Amino acid sequence: MISTTMAKVINILPDKFVAYISKKVVDKYLKKYANINIEGSENLKGIKTPTIFICNHLSNSDGLVLDKVLKEIDPTFVAGVKLSNNALTSIGVSVIKTTNIKPNTPDKEGLKKIIKIVRQGESILIFPEGTRSRDGSLIEAKKGILLIARMTGAPIIPIGLYGTEKLLPINKEGDMSMETFNYADVHIKIGKQFEFPTRVEKQDKKDYENFATKYVMKKIAELLPEDYRGLYK
Repeated sequence: MISTTMAKVINILPDKFVAYISKKVVDKYLKKYANINIEGSENLKGIKTPTIFICNHLSNSDGLVLDKVLKEIDPTFVAGVKLSNNALTSIGVSVIKTTNIKPNTPDKEGLKKIIKIVRQGESILIFPEGTRSRDGSLIEAKKGILLIARMTGAPIIPIGLYGTEKLLPINKEGDMSMETFNYADVHIKIGKQFEFPTRVEKQDKKDYENFATKYVMKKIAELLPEDYRGLYK
């Protein structure tokens, strides 16, 4: 993996040059280490746009891999702000189109930006869990996906992803700068586009939110091997 020192040097260069160099570095590592297998590409044809792509989250390489898979659609990725603050992970962020959000906080400004992007006709990709799963299985989704889907009315396409947890494993001490690439088979399965479930008249708000969250997350779970389905088996 590129060293932290080299990453810091790259990041002081002009933005366009940083993006150019970063793309070369990322392409090199993905080509060398990732054997990417894709199913369901036909589900991207003739879709309604803008659309909200949702995917499980296993690794800091998820966005890099998915950006290649969805390059023709070119969605904006919703990324945790800390990725931009780290010298190494900021290289990956510079390669893909992103909008930042503060994880585990009621980031109203971040959510407003995301909603605005969709309303302007641009697709987004969001990881509903809000963080990478430490054991590979689906964890509880945050409520942000519910708000974004309801406020925009955009249809959703689920994606199931696994193998990236081996491609770029999470550092056990939580130091992202120490994460390194490994050879791995990466599997991506793209589901069919669906409409976000609407609230039934007189339905309790909490019951609706629980139902809608499970409904959306199970769309991802259906695309994953059973061992990865976690809370949404």
